[in-house]
Amino acid sequence: MNALTDPLAHNVHKVVIVGGGFGGLYTAKALGHAPVQVTLIDKRNFHLFQPLLYQVATGVLSPADIASPIRAVVSRNQNTQVLLDEVIDIDPAQKTVRLRNSELPYDTLIVATGVSHHYFGNDQWQPMAPGLKTVEDALEMRRRIFVAFEAAEKEPDPEKRRAWLTFAIVGGGPTGVELAGAIAEIAHGSLKKDFRNIDTTKTQILLFEGLDRILPPYPPELSAKAAAALERLGVTVKTNTRVTGITADAIAIRQGDRESEIPARTVLWAAGVKASAMGQVLAKRAGANLDRAGRVMVEPDLSIPGHDNIFAIGDLANFPHQDEKPLPGIAPVAMQQGEYVAKTIVRRLKGQFSPPFRYQDAGSLAVIGQNAAVVNLKFARFSGFLAWLIWVFAHIYYLIEFDNKLVVMVQWGWNYVTRGRGARLITRDVE
Repeated sequence: MNALTDPLAHNVHKVVIVGGGFGGLYTAKALGHAPVQVTLIDKRNFHLFQPLLYQVATGVLSPADIASPIRAVVSRNQNTQVLLDEVIDIDPAQKTVRLRNSELPYDTLIVATGVSHHYFGNDQWQPMAPGLKTVEDALEMRRRIFVAFEAAEKEPDPEKRRAWLTFAIVGGGPTGVELAGAIAEIAHGSLKKDFRNIDTTKTQILLFEGLDRILPPYPPELSAKAAAALERLGVTVKTNTRVTGITADAIAIRQGDRESEIPARTVLWAAGVKASAMGQVLAKRAGANLDRAGRVMVEPDLSIPGHDNIFAIGDLANFPHQDEKPLPGIAPVAMQQGEYVAKTIVRRLKGQFSPPFRYQDAGSLAVIGQNAAVVNLKFARFSGFLAWLIWVFAHIYYLIEFDNKLVVMVQWGWNYVTRGRGARLITRDVE
């Protein structure tokens, strides 16, 4: 008998987790043997390994390779129930969350709903420049990338063909760098023998970054090495460049006082994020303070001021209590926060003190292409093949299920030998 079937379960401490990303899932897993009743709610029935989403967008992997059914992941946790639903409101006074067609009580609420794309007041660009946060985003990017080559193959006009073979990526963070490198490998490797009317090696890949270097959170020397590696792949890196307009067939930029327009039929957005709508709900209902991106300002224990039983974790949270700057929105932060909140709940139930959260930074990784990556560790900074190997094994290690680890490892091994991309499918009608 467990907390979900026990007739006395109404006396069990009820933990409601909103969001099945890294933060929410790691909280649920860590509470698997705790004396609590856990309800994990997500709009999707799967956990998505977002760090590899760009590989779906560029035809390296299929969506199922980086997704795990949430129920399967927590199936051994007898105290955990999974609901496929959406939280649309909360009532801190009554300690309830409102779903689409019902309400659910909680004793502790953990909100881990992540972020979405941020176009900085230019939402009209979204149809022309998709971001990369969901499986649907990745499939749309994949469609646009491979449709561009197909359209160029049929286009008799040289100028229009050049526009089809121009890819503009906005944002020089890890996602932008990874997309740029992957598209360069597609054009210069995977596809170069597949077409008859076009030379895919003449594809123009442009990476725009508003600051003075790509990968701004990394040390300057690693940013420089990443830029050099991208240039070797055939990517043109343009820093100190602001995007001022995006249309269906061009992108407008400003560099200093000079403005120009570049014909480009494929624009991909990797420039910014904003918090999910749950941030606004927490602000309205629980008085949470939000930063400019809509993230929730949290206490040192990740709770919301004035509500020690409501936590915000992962990308939704702004945690400014370490090194005087917010923690980065990366998977390891969310994982550690999820495990910390789980331990905090158990400690509180035992009447024990819980120390403030502190992120243990093992370092950061960014891949540029095959055999090329940059690694920033506490004790070393390096790039090249060794960095790439570390990136490969780190990502395989953090994949949730064993079958995902095995499939991705085999697929990467095959792609390394053949330089192929077996998942380059166009799954919607060509426009």
